[in-house]
Amino acid sequence: MPVSASKAKREARKAKKAQEGKVSTKRLSKKEKDKLKGDGTDEATRKIASMKLQQDKDGISDRVTTGVLESLATSRDIKMSSVSLLFHGRVMIQDSNLELNYGRRYGFVGENGCGKSTFLKAIASREYPIPEAIDIYLLDEPAEPTEYSALEYVVREGQAELERMEKEVEDIIVNEGPDSDLLEPLYERLDDMDAATFESRAAVMLTGLGFNPVTMKKKTSDMSGGWRMRVALAKALFVKPTLLLLDDPTAHLDLEACVWLEEYLKRFDRTLILVSHSQDFLNGVCTNIIEMRSKKLTIYSGNYDTYIKTREELEVNQMKQYRKQQDEIVHIKKFIASAGTYANLVRQAKSRQKILDKMEADGLIQPVEEDRVFKFRFPEVERLPPPVLSFDDISFAYDGKKEHNLYENLSFGVDMDSRTALVGPNGVGKSTLLKLITGELNPQLGRVSKHTHIKLGVYSQHSADQLDLTKSPIEFVMSKHREVSQDPQYWRGQLGRYGLTGDSQTAKMGTLSEGQKSRVVFALLAMEGPNILLLDEPTNGLDIPTIDSLADAINAFNGGVVVVSHDFRLLDKIANEIMVVENKNATKWEGTILDYKKKLAKNIVL
Repeated sequence: MPVSASKAKREARKAKKAQEGKVSTKRLSKKEKDKLKGDGTDEATRKIASMKLQQDKDGISDRVTTGVLESLATSRDIKMSSVSLLFHGRVMIQDSNLELNYGRRYGFVGENGCGKSTFLKAIASREYPIPEAIDIYLLDEPAEPTEYSALEYVVREGQAELERMEKEVEDIIVNEGPDSDLLEPLYERLDDMDAATFESRAAVMLTGLGFNPVTMKKKTSDMSGGWRMRVALAKALFVKPTLLLLDDPTAHLDLEACVWLEEYLKRFDRTLILVSHSQDFLNGVCTNIIEMRSKKLTIYSGNYDTYIKTREELEVNQMKQYRKQQDEIVHIKKFIASAGTYANLVRQAKSRQKILDKMEADGLIQPVEEDRVFKFRFPEVERLPPPVLSFDDISFAYDGKKEHNLYENLSFGVDMDSRTALVGPNGVGKSTLLKLITGELNPQLGRVSKHTHIKLGVYSQHSADQLDLTKSPIEFVMSKHREVSQDPQYWRGQLGRYGLTGDSQTAKMGTLSEGQKSRVVFALLAMEGPNILLLDEPTNGLDIPTIDSLADAINAFNGGVVVVSHDFRLLDKIANEIMVVENKNATKWEGTILDYKKKLAKNIVL
């Protein structure tokens, strides 16, 4: 029979996984499930509970999840209670509720290291009881290096998804019958796919993400990780799953591609959970915000700005109620202490004590837990008279051939008051320009002049790749600067200034989030005492409060800064000069960065 054969295959796959030691699953017993069902026997009242343990290759506990599905198995909405998450023994979420409504776009926010990426991986791995009918796609790694071009890769994935859905329809008809409620959403998705338009739609997406007709035909095996990440993003958008999970999708995009993605996601009509550290991007895309804070998940209506306003109002009211309750407790305790031995006062004191006991049993109102805000600073440096650094009519090509020039007759200058933003699409040479400044590359024509006392500090989007992930942050910085100090307490203070505190200082860096690793890099960069900072995508992985702190640090710095970033809000806060890199040169933009964004938005093709 088809049903039993299908079931046997599922059981075989589950047994194989367990044998490999990758996933072990403990589901609640029938008796425990029956308890969760309550008195009702109708299918609509039933709940599904699960507990799963995800193990790493060494069999060490990696993720432990629990959750109870409250919504129908046929619904495209997801409602769970008792949601918990442990990671390497650390509690990240405890006894929370999660409700995801079909067609809503959720921004997922929380401080670096709180567990956002871990939670998305647990959802994508179906470690929570999410109905099988809901297909999930998580974007957290680049496309595989293959012999297929970017266009072929995306189209093939679309064809594979189409075949998967057609097979799923056949299985449902055989197993459930042609009237199954599971078929309608699948028929809708099949109509949306429209195989005849696969290539043209894939080309539009890839173009929006920065590809041109030449790079679109490039094999993915010949691409950098950043470009393969764009291919993976195009695949995710093309497949258009019921539940799309995007973990910092703008990290490898330029401003133009960020604007295209924002406009595209505004129209995404399924369920989206988006981790982003760009306040501007979250405001443009999201209908709701999920906050991960104090080991709880809380959902707010509206975009990021609305969430901040709502949270502030709730916290003001909470503190009013907290102070009122504390005053009442003090008053009651004072009365009880002064009651003495008079019979009528003793009775009143006992009555007041019962009121106090009931308040404590019901749970006292807690004070608002303040966010940890780190206000780091770059050290004061020697002021250098201009010209500090200048380019005079330089021309450059990687192979030295004039016909391949990235720059021609470029003149450009940086001094101690510079706050220069380099903008423009990927591939035009922004990072190359930074390398010409450092001297890592030399121009074929023209002259680069530098002050004799110039000291450059470089933050690259690949800086974290230089960290030894087997060491803790303290061990690593001590090994890099043995001559400064061998006292761990000294290094605790240095790392703490950049927002890396507590157990994060002694944990292996391989277990830290990208934002936490970035803080280690910033701590090391500040120790060098540069008077010109070159920052290439410095916000990648940083949470929003830390980005604000970085902006404050840049504004307070008494040296020069040149920055390449896809974060419009950061650039709006710091840049006093915007240079548009295009057409083999860099020209000053007469306007604000938000004016530049509007110009890009006008050219969007979806």
